[in-house]
Amino acid sequence: MKQNNSMTGTNVNSVQACTGIRLIATDRSVVYGRTNEWGAFDMHSRVAVIPRGYSFTGLTPDGLNGRKWKAKYGVVGIDADGKDYLSDGMNEEGLAAGLFYLPGFTCYSEYETNKADNSITAIDVIAFILTQFATVDKVRKGMSKVRVVPVVEEEIGIPVAAHWMVTDPDGESVVIEYIDGEIRIFDNPLGVITNAPNFDWHMTNLRNYLNLSPVALPDRIIDNLDFAPLGAGSGMIGLPGDFTPPSRFVRAVAWTQTARPTETSSETVYEVFRILDNFNVPLGAAEGSDGNCSTEGMRSSTQWTTAWDLSECVLYYHTQHNRRVRALYMKELDFSILGNDYLHIPLDKNNRQDIEDITPKL
Repeated sequence: MKQNNSMTGTNVNSVQACTGIRLIATDRSVVYGRTNEWGAFDMHSRVAVIPRGYSFTGLTPDGLNGRKWKAKYGVVGIDADGKDYLSDGMNEEGLAAGLFYLPGFTCYSEYETNKADNSITAIDVIAFILTQFATVDKVRKGMSKVRVVPVVEEEIGIPVAAHWMVTDPDGESVVIEYIDGEIRIFDNPLGVITNAPNFDWHMTNLRNYLNLSPVALPDRIIDNLDFAPLGAGSGMIGLPGDFTPPSRFVRAVAWTQTARPTETSSETVYEVFRILDNFNVPLGAAEGSDGNCSTEGMRSSTQWTTAWDLSECVLYYHTQHNRRVRALYMKELDFSILGNDYLHIPLDKNNRQDIEDITPKL
C-alpha cells in the first residue's frame, strides 16, 4: 500500500513558497530563475560546487544504501541547512534544475529493500539530474529508470514533498512529479512553476484568467456617458495578488508572457530579476510561518533569488541581506581539478546591504 508522503497533518503544513520562471531571448538564449522562500528559520544556504567524478550514494529509509553513481558533469548549486544537497543548480552543459515543494500532493514510490540499489530520495534528485544528464530529453529517460522513495528529513520531521522544474539550453522545460507512487513528467511550455496543487491543475486554472492583457481596457459608452479606465494597467484587473501558489502561478505567467523583448541572455537576466522581485515575501507571510519559527537575524522570507544563464553558464543571485547581484562564471572553473569533495562558498560574506555612498565630498 502506497502512502501519501505529504506534510499534511504534521506541525509543518507546507514549507516553501517558491516561484520559478524561464525566459528566452530573441537570440534563443535561455535564463531560468527562482525565488526561495521559507518562513520558519534561516536555511543558511551556500553556493556548492561539485567536481566531475564525485561519488554519490542515494539515501533510503535504511540509510546510505541507495543507488551509486559518479558525476559525469561538474555542477554549481545552492544548498540548504548546511548539508550537501541542492535546492537549485546548473551543470557545465547548461542544464538547470530546481526543487519546489508540493505538500499534500506528492506520493513517492513505496520503499522496497530489494530495490534499494536503484533508489534515491527527494534531496538527491537535483544532484542526480545535474551530474548525470545534459538535456531534458535525457532527463526524461533517466528519471524513469530510478526510484524516488520517501525518507524523513530530520530538520522538519517528515519526508520532503517536492516536484522539480528542469530546463535545458534549448529552452525545453519539464516538471517532474510523483503521483500515486508513479513518476509523471509534464511539458512546461510556459516555463513557470510554484507549489501545490499539481502542475496540471495550475495549467487548467489559467483558463480562469484568459481576460488578462497588458493592453488597457477600451473606453465604454453607457447611456451617452463616456467611461474611461482610471489609469494604465486596467487590462490586468483581476490578477490575483496574494502569496498562495495558485495566485503566484497566474502572476508568473502574466509577467513572463508580457516581459519586454531582450536580445541576449545577459540582458534577459535583468528581466528575470525584475519579474521575480514581484514575489518577495515578508516574514510571517510565507509557508512555514505557522509553525515554531526561529527567524532571528532574518530580514525576509525570500531568502535568496537566483538567475541562471544557461547559455553562458553563469549563476547570478541576491539575498535577503544584500540586494547586490553577485555572479559565478562556471566556464572559468576546471571541474576536473577541484578535488574529491564539494566546494562551499557563502552566499553573503557579511549579512548586510552593500551600499554605495554617493554623497558629494565638497
